[in-house]
Amino acid sequence: MAGGSTGASGPAEGEFVLKPWELHGEGREFEKIGGELAKAVTALEQGLAALGTPWGTDQPGSGFAAVYGPARGEIVDGLRGLADRVTGVGTGLHAMAARTADADTSAAKGFGATAVPGGPDLPGVPGAASATPAVSSPRDSSTPSATPGAAPVVPKDMSV
Repeated sequence: MAGGSTGASGPAEGEFVLKPWELHGEGREFEKIGGELAKAVTALEQGLAALGTPWGTDQPGSGFAAVYGPARGEIVDGLRGLADRVTGVGTGLHAMAARTADADTSAAKGFGATAVPGGPDLPGVPGAASATPAVSSPRDSSTPSATPGAAPVVPKDMSV
């Protein structure tokens, strides 16, 4: 990966960059959307219950009720499951961010990289110490590489 998972430069062709703080941000968005969907499903269910049974008990009404009742339950259950799965994607993104940060930190320690004491905070992330690579990439001095000592130390959690 160009610049490791926390590299500041854009990916080269065929490569990608994972930034744990961005994964945490997207995880929060999925959790928010999942919560909003769950609220919408609850509102739908309450609205349908408030309608009662306006189709009546005659033959056409009874036929409609026989199909509508089970379908309504299946739709509401399906929408609740969807809300849970969307929220679960957010949870998964948080886990992925944590594993990525742990892997980068372990790799950096293996190469002997350390955080710069008192280093500046990352932009927009209070309290997150940045790291300065000890060795620069020979092809581009602005991009850290897999050279020993070049991998940055990554904060464990960038969530706000």
